[in-house]
Amino acid sequence: MSFKKAAVYRIIVKGMIGESWSSRLCDMQITIEKNSREETFTSLVGKINDQTALSSVLLTLYEMHMTVISVKMLSDIVE
Repeated sequence: MSFKKAAVYRIIVKGMIGESWSSRLCDMQITIEKNSREETFTSLVGKINDQTALSSVLLTLYEMHMTVISVKMLSDIVE
């Protein structure tokens, strides 16, 4: 695992983020989900080029006042 290379991440936040935010969030795929208690969560999945880009996505979510539930690296990208 290297934080200097691209990887696919999944970030889950509480609440809803519209598709229009995708370009500001490294073009991540945005999926809205609800749990058994009908709480709304947004799942962001996509390639992030490096740790700086990941920090930028997380800062954008912070500025949107979103509560980050989890950040998970799904896979390294070998180039």
